[in-house]
Parts: sequence; C-alpha cells; structure tokens
Amino acid sequence: MHIGGLKPCNNVFLAPMAGVTDLPMRELAIELGAGLAVGEMQTADLRLATSRKTRQRQRHSESAGIRSVQIVGYDPQQLAEAAQFNADLGADIIDINMGCPAKKVCRRAAGSALLADEPLIGRILEVVVNAVDVPVTLKIRTGTDPVNRNGATVARIAEQSGVQMLTVHGRTRADRFLGRAEYDTIAEIVAAVSIPVIANGDIDSAHKAQAVLKQTGAAGVMIGRAAQGNLWLPGTIARTLTAGGDAITPSLSGQLRIHQRHVARLHDFHGELLGPRIARKHHGWFLQSLASQGLMDVTALRGWRQTFNKFESSELQIQHLTTLAEQDAALWPSPPLSPNRLSEAQLAA
Repeated sequence: MHIGGLKPCNNVFLAPMAGVTDLPMRELAIELGAGLAVGEMQTADLRLATSRKTRQRQRHSESAGIRSVQIVGYDPQQLAEAAQFNADLGADIIDINMGCPAKKVCRRAAGSALLADEPLIGRILEVVVNAVDVPVTLKIRTGTDPVNRNGATVARIAEQSGVQMLTVHGRTRADRFLGRAEYDTIAEIVAAVSIPVIANGDIDSAHKAQAVLKQTGAAGVMIGRAAQGNLWLPGTIARTLTAGGDAITPSLSGQLRIHQRHVARLHDFHGELLGPRIARKHHGWFLQSLASQGLMDVTALRGWRQTFNKFESSELQIQHLTTLAEQDAALWPSPPLSPNRLSEAQLAA
C-alpha cells in the first residue's frame, strides 16, 4: 500500500498513544518489524511548541522509520500552521487526530468531538492539505455515539479534501474503549472510499488481524494497547500476514531482552529523573503480558512489579532486569519452547 508517494514496508502500524509511543518505543517497534509507528499526539497550538513535552514528542530518528506526526486541534488555520511547522521540521506525514475521546481534548471541541461538525471537518482538512507538500492522513472513530455513526460520511469528506489515508478506531466517541470494536462499520467506511483505510481496535494477535482484514477489506491494521508490553507484536503480525502459517512469539528470554533494550533506551531518552519513572509503567505492562501468556504466575505479578518500582535509578533497574534475564528459567518457569516460539538464535537473526 502507498500513503501518497510513501510506501511503508508492510501494512501493520503502531498506533499513536500519548504518553506511551515516545521515540524509544517507536524505534524498537520499527526494528522489530512494524511498518509505521505514528508519533504521539501534539497540540496544534504553536505557543506550546517549545515546551519540554512537545519538544520530546517532536524528536525523531532514522531508526523510527517514516516520520508521521499527529496533531490535534479545532481551528483550521492553527492546524494548518502546525502542519507547516512540523513539515519544516522533517515530518513525512501529517496525521490529524479526530479520534481521541479524552475529556480534556473533547471539551476543547478537538479530537473525536469534531465528528459532530462535518462542515468544520471539511474546512480543517482542506486548509491542512493545501498547507503542506507531504501526505495528510486522518484518524477518526465511527461517530459521536451509537445513534450517530457518520464515519462513512466523514471518510468521503476526507477523500474529497485530499487526505491520503484514513485510520478508523472501531468505536464511537461515547464508547471510549468499552465494548467490542465495530468491524462491520469499518467495512462500510472501506466501501465508501478509494483511499487506504486502516482498521484499529481490539487487534491483539495475528489471527485477529487476519480476521479483521478479511471482514473489513481494510488495507492494513493498527495496533494500539495490545502493543504495550508486547513491542514485538506488530512485527510478528506483519511477518505472519506476509508469510502465512502460525504466529511466532519470542521466547521468554527473547521478550526479556527486548524489554531490557526498551528500558535502557527510555533511560537515555528521558534522563535519570524521568526515565526510571516512565520505565515503571512499561515494566508493569510487560509483566501483565507475561502473565497473560502463561509465562509467569499471575499471583506473583504484583510482587514483581512492586520490587521493580522500588528502584529509583536507571542502573538499579537495568541490573534487576539483567538478573531476571540470567535466571528466568528458575524464577519464571515457562513451557518448553514450542514451534510457535522464536529460539534465541532466531531472535538474534
């Protein structure tokens, strides 16, 4: 598939998640096989462009692949200026957020709140597309609420405005993250336009991705919350979709080594003060993932998390993870390596 003149290496993308998909996470997701990793949402208010948080979200590297910058706002001119600003900084894609259901975003009539104002959507998309020479993409939900699912109408507005790709989270704004994703609605949106549509919502395995692609006819899938603690997941899904067969999951030792790399990069990126704090939440997701895979006793999860959270320095956190990696067979008894798990040699390759 293509996004304007750009061609991601595959059609499995990492979703933008504010406070989660920072540069270290995007780099590692791309290295592990994701086709695209969209940057964290940034405000279109350029008065905040020099704040520490925004400057951190603006950082990019070649290791993070195609640079897709997501902006959020409600004023067409402000969004156009933000798009120009980020394109000048090197953005390859400008992604407009009309899907975020967070109250602090929606109460400013931004994010998914914009779905209630179709004329404004058209004005925003037209001025942003005309403001930059890079592809503009859009992320939406299926509508404002179950009674007002206007995703297909918004998709047509987007296509007519020159948007090059659409990502649809299969829930309404009112649903937030509750209930099941509406793949039938995504299928209706796919049928309404000719631009690529990416399906998002509840995709947590290669099997689920295959089913969603078949049901919706979407051009690709976007992985969000399921990648938290499972950075290898988008790449595993991409390889499975390409090669077929069963999904191959890294062994416990392999997952530990990926997690170690991630935590070390978080320390380098965020510094000695914030790095260990941010690493704690990623470690919590990592432990939850191991428990869900049956690789550790769920009753021990809380204890392991509490132990890690006591470490105040990056050095102590890395030492702890190194110890776990060296002793994982004794500490976390795991099933014998199956054909669906990557060996150490396979992971290194």
